[in-house]
Amino acid sequence: MQYVFGPVLSRRLGRSLGVDLIPSKTCVYDCVYCQLGCTTRRTTARREWTPVNEVLAEVARALDRDRPDYITLAGSGEPTLHAGLGAVVAGIKALCDVPVAVLTNGALLGCPDVQRDLLAADVVIPSLDAGDAPAFAKVNRPDPAVRFAPMVEGLAGFRSIYSGAYWLEVLLLAGVTDTEEQVRKIAACARRIRPDRVQLNTVTRPSAEGGRLAVPHNKLEALTHIFHPPAEVVADFPDVHTGALTAADPDAVIAMTRRHPCTAADLEQGLGLSQATAQQCLDALLEQGAVEVVLIEGRAYYQPKRE
Repeated sequence: MQYVFGPVLSRRLGRSLGVDLIPSKTCVYDCVYCQLGCTTRRTTARREWTPVNEVLAEVARALDRDRPDYITLAGSGEPTLHAGLGAVVAGIKALCDVPVAVLTNGALLGCPDVQRDLLAADVVIPSLDAGDAPAFAKVNRPDPAVRFAPMVEGLAGFRSIYSGAYWLEVLLLAGVTDTEEQVRKIAACARRIRPDRVQLNTVTRPSAEGGRLAVPHNKLEALTHIFHPPAEVVADFPDVHTGALTAADPDAVIAMTRRHPCTAADLEQGLGLSQATAQQCLDALLEQGAVEVVLIEGRAYYQPKRE
């Protein structure tokens, strides 16, 4: 499929069927930690980047063979850039009763048209990776049209009209935004935004700039108490392995790794494969030169081979 991938095993959403509305690396930001590499088209312009009817047809086909825990609008670019986002959410709601989640960097949540498009989603998870303008510029490298203070006000403004689950993800980088001073600034912004949850995360996969950006788990735990109520550290993948399939679809495996560098265990659990089947497929793709391995903290992540 061109627009639908997974289900992917999500740390927050269980088995999540991904819906990718935006061409690869079309985004409002060019985050230093992005697992998909550097942004190639940075923009704030909303348009119908992909045909809504084709997206919904693929979702319907995917639902015919599997029922995920969530259908999640995310993937290779920023989903709120799609001018038909509201139609996609409404179309999915007409197809099934699986809850719809939207993962967004939050840059456009102050826009009235984006707010209207997101009101019917069951869960909206925006990001806030910095507590002031200098850190925001360093970490997120936004489009020049996006400024820090109005972005935070947009996150708070959407909270005031949205009745669904609103979870704020704070991704911290070692030596950059994991200082107590910076985290206190982020916590002050979070109090202004008033999300239902604050979830602390860090880099665990290959990133755009490389380097050792991961904050140790024990330090993340120590920083949770700066937030009121305390934040939660996003847990490791839950054990929802369904290993039932005896053959893997190489296209499905590549589709997952294109949006989300994966370990063999991710593929086992997300696609419902046995351990042997997942590894056999990965070995074949390695031999063909279709994927490559990146080692992070001793763990092997597979991603499409880059030129």
